[in-house]
Amino acid sequence: MDEELILTELDFKAVRSSGPGGQHANKTATKVELSFDVANSKALSENEKNRILKKLSGRINKEGFLKMSNEDSRSQHTNKDVVTENFLFELKEALKRPKPRKKTKPTKASKVKRLKAKKKKSEIKANRKDPLK
Repeated sequence: MDEELILTELDFKAVRSSGPGGQHANKTATKVELSFDVANSKALSENEKNRILKKLSGRINKEGFLKMSNEDSRSQHTNKDVVTENFLFELKEALKRPKPRKKTKPTKASKVKRLKAKKKKSEIKANRKDPLK
């Protein structure tokens, strides 16, 4: 993953932010929407593209664009920085390989403990029965 090349492939669009804000919100476009074309990216290998498409499928639309937005701040520049930071974090998380699971065997002590618990439980249940039958 070439982070510098990815940053050049990002498309930003500023739109009006929702919610209260008075006159300032009515005349400025502070919400920033980021879109990234995963399938046509030159910064990612085919393997990385497939991994991202699989892991971030909820954020990717039918055209293959990964969309993110931010409107937390009243500053467009701050929102742009935050959405870019979040995008890079999500990308890195999606590309992380999970650690392979190591198979382990139960210890001898845990086997004995389990068998003792089963024996005790069966004795409790056996004592519930009517002795005359």
